[in-house]
Amino acid sequence: MKSISISRDIVPIAEFKTGIARWFRSLRDTQRLLIITQNGKPAGVLMTPEQYDELAYQRSFLDSVGRGISDAENGKVYSTGEVKAALAGRREKG
Repeated sequence: MKSISISRDIVPIAEFKTGIARWFRSLRDTQRLLIITQNGKPAGVLMTPEQYDELAYQRSFLDSVGRGISDAENGKVYSTGEVKAALAGRREKG
């Protein structure tokens, strides 16, 4: 994702509501996140569906890596022979 530009990527909710179609076109064309404020404070972030999918994928990947590291640190590991035996057993069950 691109870095946030204070002058282009932050918009008050009233301005967003009056030009919603324009903001969605800009979002699609620039691929920049849009921060929507309410009473001067961040209230929401708008992103494209593709940006959301990428963010969700990255989060899932990082969670999986974290679980793997935790398992390794706690000794929850298998030897190569154990993995091969388990896979062979699954193939036989078909």
